[in-house]
Amino acid sequence: MKTIPIFLIDAFTSEAFRGNPAGVVLLDEQADAIWMQQVASEMNQAETAFIVPQDNKEFGLRWFTPTVEVELCGHATLASAHILWRLHKVAKDDPIVFNTLSGQLTCTRVENKIQMNFPTKVVTPCKEPYGLLAALQLLEANIFSNGMDYLVEVKDEATVRSMQPIYAALAEVKCRGVIVTARSSTSGYDFISRFFAPASGINEDSVTGSAHCALGPFWSQRLDKLSLVGYQASPRGGVVEVDTLSDRVNLRGNAVTFLKGELRGE
Repeated sequence: MKTIPIFLIDAFTSEAFRGNPAGVVLLDEQADAIWMQQVASEMNQAETAFIVPQDNKEFGLRWFTPTVEVELCGHATLASAHILWRLHKVAKDDPIVFNTLSGQLTCTRVENKIQMNFPTKVVTPCKEPYGLLAALQLLEANIFSNGMDYLVEVKDEATVRSMQPIYAALAEVKCRGVIVTARSSTSGYDFISRFFAPASGINEDSVTGSAHCALGPFWSQRLDKLSLVGYQASPRGGVVEVDTLSDRVNLRGNAVTFLKGELRGE
């Protein structure tokens, strides 16, 4: 009976039960997309990553929520790099190159953290899509879009932390997800955020690396800083360090292996 290694990794944290858990499946060869979606649904994590070796010591990487395949996912990329180094699939000082639906993504080790080089997802001001503010139970906010997510800037950190969206209504808004953010009033953080994606099968994501591809440039411009620290204020919580480059961002964080298992196939 063939077995396939599978892991559960807590990303953007150095402690178990914090950050954002991601499933990571190590494949020998490319798998059927329907099967990968079924595995992701069974794992029932925000994302499950599937890694397959390629030529030139590179890896193919795909991400699935419990209901859909997504084009970009930060925490499951961080989790994937973590386990490849942990299992010595890649030498600890060598970079890891992933080929994905969002192009080539490179991960490196920077001191005790994993750094991911991602494309920016810059937002621009837009009109409110029908029902967005009502679903967030907000009367007013500044609204932006990058064609993938809406970014909603609110007045203060307390508003972000206390938000209770109506998920059924938010799922009707046509987008991957909604980032809600404000300047942080907590020492040590530049900005605070939360990420809601009921249309993608995730009511609230714990820590969203890909959202920081928008949050980095957004707050870099407003705070006049190239290097920032963001806190995602989900119930689990997590910290993302962001360096804003020209058309890329570097995202940094830690990861912890929580569970190791195997998938069994006939």
